[in-house]
Amino acid sequence: MSNTILIWGAGAVGGTLGAFMARAGEDVLLVDVVPEHVEAINAHGLTIEGPVESFTQPMRAVGPADLKGQFKTVILAVKALHTEAATQALLPHLALDGVVVSAQNGLNELTIGGIVGAERTIGCFVNFGADWLGPGRILLGNRGKVAIGELDGATTARIREIHRLFSLYEPDAELTANIWGYLWGKMGYGGMLFATALTPASMSDNFASAKHAAVFMALGREVMAVARARGVTPLGFNGFDPKAFMPGATEADALVSIRAMEEHNRHTAKTHSGVWRDIAVRKRKTEVDAQFGIIVGLAEDVGVKVPVTRKLIDLVHQVETGRPQGWDVLDELLTSCA
Repeated sequence: MSNTILIWGAGAVGGTLGAFMARAGEDVLLVDVVPEHVEAINAHGLTIEGPVESFTQPMRAVGPADLKGQFKTVILAVKALHTEAATQALLPHLALDGVVVSAQNGLNELTIGGIVGAERTIGCFVNFGADWLGPGRILLGNRGKVAIGELDGATTARIREIHRLFSLYEPDAELTANIWGYLWGKMGYGGMLFATALTPASMSDNFASAKHAAVFMALGREVMAVARARGVTPLGFNGFDPKAFMPGATEADALVSIRAMEEHNRHTAKTHSGVWRDIAVRKRKTEVDAQFGIIVGLAEDVGVKVPVTRKLIDLVHQVETGRPQGWDVLDELLTSCA
């Protein structure tokens, strides 16, 4: 059994975390399904570019079929839609006393826990801006909130060690007893980011549109209502204030949070969301079903109606399959807020 940190998915998030950990002296092995990316890393190292830091870190990388051995710490950093397949693939390589840390967007800890066991699943929240630019190259556009926690809120020796590892990337990483609060907070914010991907404009320019503020309010309110019905206390970060989208909050409260999210996204080299990049640049399916299909199902379980979220999923499917991104698409989502 190896003490090597295994990072499954060497894209924007996994590659960034791995490069910083390796630079700090940790033994890191990257796993990725893109052969050209694996080859470039092995030949030239992994290059982090952008305004935060720029460096090239010598690293090791393999494809899934070439991986051997078992590992105590596995960081899963694939797109949410690949969570189940990736977790099944890594399962033979997870030590009996090992853990899987979900460095992803969404509520993927539910899926991972169903495969490896909740007791071997660690919750993780990441909100820094990064993009995969090409083989061996990642843009780190800005720093953002990072939090780590046991799913049951306990403070354990293993969670302290995972927190130490993530602090090698983000010195202000938080060890939290409410990781579900951060994950549900990210879902409220994430719905808004999916909406920004319906237009060609930047995240900040979308948030700045007074005409479409009702869209962001409605999406935030729907997800927060589901979280509240499930007994979760969502937590805020980087401009997103969950209390501003809870029952009893005013429109003015929500607008303050939307303006704060606009301001946060003005100060990053990553101007568009990863969702937008999936659609406009990489021409591939987004995580909308894996992230928000789950929200719709959980909403049904607790009797909460989420019509705007449902419409968002439909419109993302349309632009995934060829409908041009445009303000008219976001206008259509606006009509569902009435």
